[in-house]
Amino acid sequence: MKFPYSMLRDYVDTELSAERIGDLLTMAGFELEGIDEVEGEPILDIKVMSNRGDGLSVLGLAREVLAKDSLAKATDLYRIAVERFPNSAVLSDSPATSVSIQTDDCTRYACLILANIKRIDSEPWMQARLRQSGMRPISLLVDVTNYVMLEVGQPLHAFDFDKLAGGRIVVRKALCGEKLTTLNGVEHELQTDQMMICDAKSPVGVAGVMGGLDTEVSDSTQVVLLESAHFVNASVRRTRKQLGLNTEASYRFERSVDPEGVVAALYRCVQLVQSADPGVTATTVVDEYPTKLIPQAIDLRVTRASLLLGMQISTDQAESYLSRLGFKPEKVGNGEFQVLPPTWRPDIVREVDLIEELGRVHGYDKIPETVLHGATTMGGPQGYQLWTDWLREAALRAGLSQTISHSLSDIHPLDEPGVDRIGPRTPASPEMAYLRSSLLTSLADATRRNNPKEIHIFEIGHVFSKIAHGFCDEIRLALLSSGPLLPTGWSVGEASSGNFFTLKGQLESILGAVGVSITLRTPEHPDKRLHPTRQAIVVASDRQIGIMGQIHPDAARTSGLAAETVVAEISIQAAYDLRDASLELHFVSRHPGVRRDMSILVDKSVRYEELAVRIANAGGDLIERQWLFDVFAGQGIPEGKHALGIAIQLRKPDSTFTDEEANQVRDRVVAALVELGASTR
Repeated sequence: MKFPYSMLRDYVDTELSAERIGDLLTMAGFELEGIDEVEGEPILDIKVMSNRGDGLSVLGLAREVLAKDSLAKATDLYRIAVERFPNSAVLSDSPATSVSIQTDDCTRYACLILANIKRIDSEPWMQARLRQSGMRPISLLVDVTNYVMLEVGQPLHAFDFDKLAGGRIVVRKALCGEKLTTLNGVEHELQTDQMMICDAKSPVGVAGVMGGLDTEVSDSTQVVLLESAHFVNASVRRTRKQLGLNTEASYRFERSVDPEGVVAALYRCVQLVQSADPGVTATTVVDEYPTKLIPQAIDLRVTRASLLLGMQISTDQAESYLSRLGFKPEKVGNGEFQVLPPTWRPDIVREVDLIEELGRVHGYDKIPETVLHGATTMGGPQGYQLWTDWLREAALRAGLSQTISHSLSDIHPLDEPGVDRIGPRTPASPEMAYLRSSLLTSLADATRRNNPKEIHIFEIGHVFSKIAHGFCDEIRLALLSSGPLLPTGWSVGEASSGNFFTLKGQLESILGAVGVSITLRTPEHPDKRLHPTRQAIVVASDRQIGIMGQIHPDAARTSGLAAETVVAEISIQAAYDLRDASLELHFVSRHPGVRRDMSILVDKSVRYEELAVRIANAGGDLIERQWLFDVFAGQGIPEGKHALGIAIQLRKPDSTFTDEEANQVRDRVVAALVELGASTR
């Protein structure tokens, strides 16, 4: 906001220079952008925060100066402005118009009629100040409305009263098909959520933004309806953006104006008009105020303020600072107040907001320099966030690449079956009409856009669904694998492709790294997205935490994926809840390990998981690692059986294994497998 220094001096009697005033306002939270000299006058350019609409007026900034500068004194004009300009205008008794408010977006609308208007220029001093503030002087009426807006922050608008159908004002939302040509000459197709100022027939202005061309004040205008109103800031912002307009009025309405200053601005305007042209007459004010703002008292503890600010503020200082800012503090105890915020400060809603006001006025520069003391918290992520980071790192170590995709998508063949989809009321496009119900849809889209025949990826993200009592937002881990796992070469030979078993190994590796031990079970109700005989549910501690398997041929075809693609999806919260958080520390042996192989014949109906448990129990801590290295079924193998080649690696912490000791462990393992129905080959 730009304004001349002398305009501030009309409200504040201070010895501070323009530069000192700029520094003071900066320390109060209103940053000085610069000081220019226009027509020999210092012009302050102040940056006002979006929640401080009261700072977009000389009156509001004068209030800040008086609060910060104990030597500054309020002028008579300031005191009259604080009292809402009482008896400052000569008004007649007849209102001569009526107002009807038909939308909640207008909380107050006031107006009066000015007659005997002449097209004369405003006074030279006013023209000079408008030019210095970056505004072009036009005529007495236009200049006065702009000047009052600079003074008290309340936008005003003048309509040619004789051009208003029915001689009355209706504040309502636009009707379907209505149009309005604004003062800039542009015709607008209006929408039904846009608030309009209308006469008895049609819109004559965009509420809080710009008036209409048809009711513009011209050289022939003799009677004017002068408007002053309060609109909901979100409504003005929405309409202004939809119509592509930006005005000084909308800039202030979007940042909130004082609803109690609506009529006062009319009084001030009439006073200035009649001062320049005593022949102008004004009617009494028509004031419709259906939604009166009632500020709520806020509790304030001075001890709490001193603690948060890091500097001591006394009870008397707190009461003085708040009173100078226009608040009404009432003592209710020792160092405790109930504070009623003024109507021009809608941003004050909590105790900490009041504490910030005390800090601004007392001065942040007065916070003492002291050595930091007290306990510090552990840095970095902890708990669930840290565990999720470990999970992500484990997936990367397993050879998968991470993807991050948008939560919005279209209907997809890999959507979770039986889940009600939800989405925004007004989607940007059909491709973004729903929130995803499964991460598999995102991985499938990423695969199709890259290389559906050779890709190994994972994603950690949110999925959404509708439930009986609202909506469910869940974080999951999803994996997708398709094609060769390793590049071919002389040391690798023909590369193996990702399949059900490689994906199982990756899941066990990833979840095992974060303390989650899983098993696979045949689902009672197969997932229609997966191959009917190549799918499983993922179980931890007898609780299902996810699904995995090869994609169904139909889903693969409609998704543009290879038929051999395998996928998995895990609930991260469920896995976290079932993790083993205990730490096991093992001595690192300096002695070499010993490998022993065995070949067994076993029924295909026996799960390898059962064999692995028997091997681990038989060998105890001496078995460092076990793995399956060969599976054979065919000639020489009985029907319903297969031959498994199993290797175990043995290591002792305190000595080297002898052949006899290693063979003894192997024999115990074989005996345990025989008890399960296996036989050696």
